[in-house]
Amino acid sequence: MNKWMKIAYNEAVKSLNNMDGGPFGAVIVRNEEIIATGRNEVLLNNDPTAHAEVNAIRKASKILKRFDLKDCTLYTTCFPCPMCLGAIFWARIPIVYYGATEDDASHGGFDDKIFYEMIKKKNRYTILHQIDHKKNAKLFDKWNNLKNKKIY
Repeated sequence: MNKWMKIAYNEAVKSLNNMDGGPFGAVIVRNEEIIATGRNEVLLNNDPTAHAEVNAIRKASKILKRFDLKDCTLYTTCFPCPMCLGAIFWARIPIVYYGATEDDASHGGFDDKIFYEMIKKKNRYTILHQIDHKKNAKLFDKWNNLKNKKIY
């Protein structure tokens, strides 16, 4: 087993043994050094966003004191769900290695298929309804007028 994936795997086992959440683990590496690890803690924290990848990204960003992790690599025990993929993209992590597939996760009762279907087939399962567009769009005008803004 890959040495970094083994660490992610061990995080997943911790989550299982502690009943913290699902069987998911992650590790973020930079220059052959572990920056942060994460495991699924949805049940532990009653937080639906406490997925292994998100937890690892939060820890790594705090440790490195930056939100841009473009010089890091993520190892995760399963193909990332859409939320985790979004976090990975926002963190600018350029390489992700994963173990199990979406079908494996589905077999374990973690079925993200509805999310992928919603993304692929716009409005099929949509819960999104736009309101107050003009007022909210003006927030970006205010943002653009800030002199000391920091783009991320």
